[in-house]
Amino acid sequence: MKFLRLATLSVASLLVSACNPLMTASLDTLKAAFEGPEPLELTRQQVDATPYYQITIAAPTGEAVMALVRQQDGVGFWMASTRQILMLEDGLAIRSVGFNDNLDGTRFDGESPFKIGLHRIADGLQTRRHVDFTDGYRMGVILTSRFEKKGLETVQILDRDVELLRVDEEIAMDGLDFTARNQYWVDPADGFIMASVQHLTPELPLRIVQVRPNKPVVQ
Repeated sequence: MKFLRLATLSVASLLVSACNPLMTASLDTLKAAFEGPEPLELTRQQVDATPYYQITIAAPTGEAVMALVRQQDGVGFWMASTRQILMLEDGLAIRSVGFNDNLDGTRFDGESPFKIGLHRIADGLQTRRHVDFTDGYRMGVILTSRFEKKGLETVQILDRDVELLRVDEEIAMDGLDFTARNQYWVDPADGFIMASVQHLTPELPLRIVQVRPNKPVVQ
């Protein structure tokens, strides 16, 4: 925990520096609460100038950049300059802190298909996981899902076009009368999730894009 506090302080001090793209993105997110969301403008040069792995997130209220501040037991802790934290494990959002609505925990029945790699799973795979939501203290909600591969698609990430395998996940949350479609665009070679649309809660869909991924970049 001491390491996390030090890392958080270090990254936070960098993020609030003047003209920093991470800070600008978060300010746009704050402004969106009053003026409506604005598109995030981010260049490869800005991303490369910041010495952290980075993702962009897009929510109904706006967009922001998050930096990787810690990696522990396969879970990445990503933080925005406004102190929201998103935890990703094998590309799946498993917890969030500081958003208007938050996912408090995720537990699979059996092995997670994200650990296996979505490029390796069989079409029609059905899974079940338990999720907790801080809003309304909804704990142990059963989320059932079905996966289907949709083939290769070209996805633009900043200035690069990347050919990725799209995998759709149809989800339903028992007792909440909620259904949705999560989508993942994965590297067909290793299963790394480069982009996704995930419903963390019924009220919080996020589009997550790896703009400086924590993996070797093949030129």
